[in-house]
Amino acid sequence: MSEAERIQKVLAAAGVASRRAVEEMVAEGRITVNGQPARLGQRIDPEHDTVEVDGNPVGLRADLVYYLLNKPPGVVATASDPQGRPTVVAMVPDNPRVFPVGRLDADSEGLLLLTNDGELTHRLTHPSFGVDKEYLAHVQGRPSRGALRQLREGVNLEDGEARAEAVSRPEPSVIRLVVHEGRNRLVRRMCEAVGHPVIRLVRTRIGPLVDRKLPPGQWRELSQGEVRELERSGTEPSTEFGDGSGGR
Repeated sequence: MSEAERIQKVLAAAGVASRRAVEEMVAEGRITVNGQPARLGQRIDPEHDTVEVDGNPVGLRADLVYYLLNKPPGVVATASDPQGRPTVVAMVPDNPRVFPVGRLDADSEGLLLLTNDGELTHRLTHPSFGVDKEYLAHVQGRPSRGALRQLREGVNLEDGEARAEAVSRPEPSVIRLVVHEGRNRLVRRMCEAVGHPVIRLVRTRIGPLVDRKLPPGQWRELSQGEVRELERSGTEPSTEFGDGSGGR
């Protein structure tokens, strides 16, 4: 059985803020418990109560884990594979059991989150929250400004129109794209639709989460601050960047 503790102690342990700062947030009406304004000194049960700060849910359960993996190519982003290919779940600790958040096809590489936090998984994958995923696509040919504009304005795919929230060209044959959706092989199909099939695809960002020092095939746990940032993600519009063509 879990035990109720004072809200300022629970939220301080969860990395939200110091106990004094939590008390100030409660007094300002910024924290709710099960949809109702929190009270100073209120006791909450981390296992059963739902706590939100500024409208964003806060994970309180002690058994929740969050792993950031730099997935190498050839590994499938599933818990198991009938073809016997290596899986991302086998690359992280097996207890507690975790699941990959969103899609990243076997040929692609880069950042992938694995967790047993169902609420955060829903927030990061449901299109209504609009959480950014950023990719670097090394493509055939040299995309023109027109091709970049087409990706930004929308391309027609067999399962409907798709558009990038932001597009740039940091190198002659590299496209940086930001998308909100998680459709199967979306970025690859978008690039192919504008005449530039993908040679290599790397996910470089998930919402606010970036790690340029994590080697391929390695993983690490997220800090409490990173988890809080992910829980707040999707509430702000994506940052646009220019087309990056630079006349090339």
